[in-house]
Parts: sequence; C-alpha cells; structure tokens
Amino acid sequence: MLARLMFACVDFAARKGLAEIPAPDSPDVSSRHRARRTGVRGETYAYWYLRRHGYILVARNYTRPGMKGEIDMVGYDGSVLAFVEVKTRAADRSVPANPEAAVDADKRRHLARMARNFLRERHAQDAPYRFDILAIETRSGTRPEIRLHKGAFSPSES
Repeated sequence: MLARLMFACVDFAARKGLAEIPAPDSPDVSSRHRARRTGVRGETYAYWYLRRHGYILVARNYTRPGMKGEIDMVGYDGSVLAFVEVKTRAADRSVPANPEAAVDADKRRHLARMARNFLRERHAQDAPYRFDILAIETRSGTRPEIRLHKGAFSPSES
C-alpha cells in the first residue's frame, strides 16, 4: 500500500518530465550536472516503480571498493533475485533517447562481475538471479516513458 501511494506521489511529481529545464535567468549549470540530477530523479522514480510492481528491494547503488562499476538496484521479483540497471535519458520530441543502448557489452561485463561479488558476499551463489534493465525516457512537459526489460541479458553474454 505504501509503495502504491509513494509511486503515485512520485509519478505526479514527474508529470512534466524528470529532466531539469534550465531557466533563462538562472546561472549556467553544466550539462553534466543536469544529467546527473536527471539520473538521480530517474533512480528515485525507478525505485518506487519497482516497489509498485512487486519487487522487494534489498540494495541500492551497490559498489565494492576496488571494483569498477555499480549496481543500481538489487531486489527480489518473486523468488528470483534481480540486478536492475536503471538508465534515464532526456529525449527531444523528434528523436528517441533509447536508454537501453547505454548498457553495452562492457557495462554488462561490469554488472555481471558486481553481481557475482554481491552473491558471494551474501553466500547466495546458488540463488536464481537475472539482469533487468529499466529504461526511462523523459521528455519535457510529459510523463516519463518506462520500459522494464526482465532478463535483458545473461551473465554468459558479458
């Protein structure tokens, strides 16, 4: 019930998009800074979206010292542990953003290595798991478009 209520609030707040629109009279903020803030908003939106859809999340922004990469979210979807990569992209009205394309072979390899480490740390190497991609495409003035790809790739592809 809480997840439904929180997602409704987050979804309402995102009704005009997740990307920051620079005000004409505001000091110049770098595009990198705007992209980072859009990504944080996207991850918050994704968290409540996944909770709303039944995921039980056990970790966010999992990193390991000395290892490159990060797993955005880890959670159970039923009995399967899902490692979720969230990609948020701002798009023009005419050009699709295609956030899924950012999860290339190099990114998949890092995710698989981090997932193996996560499972080893928790003594859960035999647990069933998969890799999901949650793509969020945001346009100014409209609600974000969300695509959840369950089982988007397998560790052997990485």
